Amino acid sequence: MEKKDFEAWLDNISITFLSLTDLQKNETLDHLISLSGAVQLRHLSNNLEILLKRDFLKLLPLELSFYLLKWLDPQTLLTCCLVSKQWNKVISACTEVWQTACKNLGWQIDDSVQDPLHWKKVYLKAILRMKQLKDHEAFETSSLIGHSARVYALYYKDGLLCTGSDDLSAKLWDVSTGQCIYGIQTHTCAAVKFDEQKLVTGSFDNTVACWEWSSGAKTQHFRGHTGAVFSVDYNDELDILVSGSADFTVKVWALSTGTCLNTLTGHTEWVTKVVLQKCKVKSLMHSPGDYILLSADKYEIKIWPIGREINCKCLKTLSVSEDRSISLQPRLHFDGKYIVCSSALGLYQWDFASYDILRVIKPPDFSNVSLLGFGEIFALLFDNRYLYIMDLRTEKLISRWPLPEYRKSKRGSSFLAGEMSWLNGLNGQNDMGLVFATSMPDHSIH
Repeated sequence: MEKKDFEAWLDNISITFLSLTDLQKNETLDHLISLSGAVQLRHLSNNLEILLKRDFLKLLPLELSFYLLKWLDPQTLLTCCLVSKQWNKVISACTEVWQTACKNLGWQIDDSVQDPLHWKKVYLKAILRMKQLKDHEAFETSSLIGHSARVYALYYKDGLLCTGSDDLSAKLWDVSTGQCIYGIQTHTCAAVKFDEQKLVTGSFDNTVACWEWSSGAKTQHFRGHTGAVFSVDYNDELDILVSGSADFTVKVWALSTGTCLNTLTGHTEWVTKVVLQKCKVKSLMHSPGDYILLSADKYEIKIWPIGREINCKCLKTLSVSEDRSISLQPRLHFDGKYIVCSSALGLYQWDFASYDILRVIKPPDFSNVSLLGFGEIFALLFDNRYLYIMDLRTEKLISRWPLPEYRKSKRGSSFLAGEMSWLNGLNGQNDMGLVFATSMPDHSIH
C-alpha cells in the first residue's frame, strides 16, 4: 500500500477506533495481537515497557524524590532499595529519612557526619540491636567467684567492678575477663566507691575507711557514726567525703585528714543513699557548677548545698506522700538536672531547678519494680524476676531479661547498673560493657 493511501486508511481506522466502547477497543486489540507476528509483538513489548513501566523516581528531581520518600516507613524503603541500583542509591542517600528512623529507635544523631550513606547503615545496625533486645539475645551472663561470705556492696566504673563482702575483703574485677585485679583485707563492707588509686568503704562497724589498692594499706579511718554506714560518696576536688548512716545522720568529712566537718541532721529513718554531684541548672537556691548533696531515707530526699559553707542548711525536702503512707525505694538517680526515685506509686521525676514533679511513670504492676538507671531515652528497671528496659518517650517496656534468684536487700545495695551512657541514646559504641550486676546467695556475683 502506498504511503498516502496508508495514511488515509490509518486516519479512518483511528476515527472509527475512538468511537468504540472500551470493551470493543479491547476486543479489537486482542484481534490485532492474534494476527501479529514475532516482529510486531517485540515492537509492542518495547513500547509498552516505556509507556507503562516508567521509573518515576529516576525521572523526578532529587529534592522531590526525597520529599516523597519521607512519607514511607523505613521497612518499605528497605524493600524499595531492591528495585534497582538507581533506587537503592537515591533511597540510601535520603539522610533525613534514616536519621528520623534512627531517632525513633532511640539512637543518638551526630549531625557532623556528612556521608549520605552513613545513616542507612546506622539504621540497619539499630534495627538489629533492638531486635536482639526484644528476642533476649543482647546480653551475655557470667559469674565472678572468689568471696567466701555475703557480698553486700557493689560499685562499677570504666569496666571495673568493686565488690565488698562480709568476709572482710574487697575485690576489684575486670568485668570483660572476669579476672580479679586486686583483693585487699578490709572491714565488713556495706558501701564501696573507688578510683585508680584508692577505695572508700562504708561499714556495718559504723565507720568509713580509705584504702590504697596497690598496697592494701588503710590510709584513713573516719569514726563518728553510731550506726552502720550504708552509703558513701566523695570528691577529690572538694577534698570532701559524705556518708549516710543508720544513725539517721549524714556526715561530711575532710577526705585527706579524716576530720568530721559537719553532721547533717533531720532524717528520721536510716539514710540509705548519699549522692554528691555538680548542679547543671540555675534556680534561686543554686547555680550551675555548685556541688549538691542528696541524701535519702525511707520516706524523704533531702537536698544540701556543699562547698560554699560547711554549716549548710537543707535547701529542700522531697517526698511522695505527706502522711508517709508511701515509702521510697532505696535507689536514687541525680544527674544535676533531674532527681528520679521509685516508690509503690510509680517512678517520680523532679525538675531540679524548680523541685516540681515533672511526671510519675506507672508501668504495669509497678509496686514491685525498682529503679536501676535513668537516662534521656531509656530507663533500666528490675523486679524479683526480670530486668526491664523502658522507652521513656512512650513509657512502655520494650524488653525484659530473666534474672536469677539474686540476693535481695532492703537497703538498696547488692545490685547495680553498669554502663549508663546508652540510656541517653544508643550510638553503636556505647552498648558494650556491664549492664547489670547482682550478688548471689552462694557469694558469687552474677
